[in-house]
Amino acid sequence: MRHVVRLVCLTGLMAACSSATPASVPADRVLESEAGKLAVTTVAEGLEHPWGLAFLPDGRALVTERPGRLRLLGTDGRLSAPLAGVPPVRAVGQGGLLDVALDPDFAQNGLVYLSYSEPGEGDASGTSVARARLQGESLQDLEVIFRQRNKLDSKHHYGSRLVFARDGHLFVTLGDRGSQRDSAQDLATHFGKVVRIRPDGGVPEDNPYLGREGALPETFSLGHRNVQGADLHPDTGELWGAEFGPRGGDEVNRIQAGLNYGWPVITYGREYYGPSIGEGTEKAGMEQPVYHWVPSVSPSGIAFYTGDLIEAWKGQLLLATLSEQALIRLQVSGDNRVVQEERIDLGERLRHVRQGPDGAIYLLTDSGTASRILRLAPAS
Repeated sequence: MRHVVRLVCLTGLMAACSSATPASVPADRVLESEAGKLAVTTVAEGLEHPWGLAFLPDGRALVTERPGRLRLLGTDGRLSAPLAGVPPVRAVGQGGLLDVALDPDFAQNGLVYLSYSEPGEGDASGTSVARARLQGESLQDLEVIFRQRNKLDSKHHYGSRLVFARDGHLFVTLGDRGSQRDSAQDLATHFGKVVRIRPDGGVPEDNPYLGREGALPETFSLGHRNVQGADLHPDTGELWGAEFGPRGGDEVNRIQAGLNYGWPVITYGREYYGPSIGEGTEKAGMEQPVYHWVPSVSPSGIAFYTGDLIEAWKGQLLLATLSEQALIRLQVSGDNRVVQEERIDLGERLRHVRQGPDGAIYLLTDSGTASRILRLAPAS
């Protein structure tokens, strides 16, 4: 079945989409922000737990649905049938088909990367990454290039965002799988880590733990709980991440090679049932977050805004939040401090945020089978 969207097209993404403009498409609603009035319009609806979004060079977009579907969002405003060739997923709890990213040379090689919960024996699963060639409305020549070690019977904390660095290497964020929090400090596992691999799955020669006895060579950083947001800083090219704390203690971090981000030894959160966790909020050799929240806001996808459409937001960090049901804007200073926070209430769980080719902000809502893709742009 094809899902019809409310808008005639993804406004402004291609010259061919000239039948609808921001002025001619009525907004669902208008929100107040410090950047002025912002119009919210529905681009697509009827999705089921959409998780990842990647815009193609021709103005279309790929969107993942957690149950295991990958769809094309056309410039005519329609969602395709599920694409063939997607790897099987174990869609339970927080698992399923997760992020999607394009190879930096996608225009030449057509390669698409997917992160997902790969089934194992029995009820076990683990975060894996596969790549394949997009041909028409199918994926061809799929190969798995990374598997989290080891698969577990757990439904929680898979991560997982995919971000290509400027040098062409691929960052993959991984969770502690819920039951393996102590392993976030163990370099012999992938639990609670960010890994860095080559596009073919190989290990870069300058990875910080390459050659260390007992350490998995893909590891880039450790001590993470569940990083579901990641993007490159537009000026420095550094990886930034947002991760869930337990009861409080959600964090934004600059993720740098060989550093330890503390989980579960230090945290600003507590157990869901009340007691403290670990040894406090600080410890020598462990990094402090750039920013944190108590109580939790549940940050998922993040994006640094680099467009011109919302000029006041240029260079600032946007976070999609689940429990807070808001788009959070963080103004980051030149010395990497957060100097201002703004919350724009959407009234819906937000799984991801991306900047579109038109400079607008695109949001994936997380509302079961009634999930949507929203576009946020100046009301004028």
